[in-house]
Amino acid sequence: MLQVCPNGARSRAECARLPVTPGELASAVRDAVAAGAEDVHLHPKDADGRDTLDPAAVAAAVTAVRAAVPGVPVGVTTGAWAAPDPAARAAQVRSWTVLPDHASVNWHEDGAAEVAAVLLERGVGVEAGIYSGTSAARRFLDWPQSPRVLRVLAEITDTDPRTAVRSAAALLGELRPATGSSVLLHGEEDAAWPVLRLAAARGLHARIGLEDVLRLPDGTPAGTNAALVGAARRIMRRAAEEASPPGTGSER
Repeated sequence: MLQVCPNGARSRAECARLPVTPGELASAVRDAVAAGAEDVHLHPKDADGRDTLDPAAVAAAVTAVRAAVPGVPVGVTTGAWAAPDPAARAAQVRSWTVLPDHASVNWHEDGAAEVAAVLLERGVGVEAGIYSGTSAARRFLDWPQSPRVLRVLAEITDTDPRTAVRSAAALLGELRPATGSSVLLHGEEDAAWPVLRLAAARGLHARIGLEDVLRLPDGTPAGTNAALVGAARRIMRRAAEEASPPGTGSER
């Protein structure tokens, strides 16, 4: 599965074409799905372009994107930067009026288990965000409800393309006890493409979008999420062809 992450916590100062409003997100996701994305991870924004967990903003973003890509799962962030106080963050999630299909919870953040519990109570799938270089993997594996998550997001914070793949392999090793959960592996910035290639080679879920990287594999500016998704799909297709034994028809 390839997930598109169209905006993240970035701002227009970083990327002039970053989709921010519900309408812009809907258009960007529609094009990304046409290019091969199968799942969506959004960061709803407030009027100033900052990430928010406000019920009205979440409802507007999720509703607009769902209308643009019916049947495609839509998820959102619950990052602590959008609501630093753990109790307030859980309360905002509890007050959502339109529920996403899933939401990411970063396990190195205070209050992660409480936020995840609220999501599970409300029937929202949990993507357990496990950052490399943190104690998140152990904290997650020690959580009694860890088998109930939708998937694990193995998030590689090492942005050096020379070392990120090694960091990714180490994190996947830490997460080996969570073998009952599907894993989505992704990197960011200069390491996004090497880590995506590793995910493709290992047959793991992957993600790409302007949240993670602003350049295509050849280093040219991406411009759109659809361009990033198209490049990722080509990499994943080649990996699948290389993994297929001769005579299966994948070489056509």
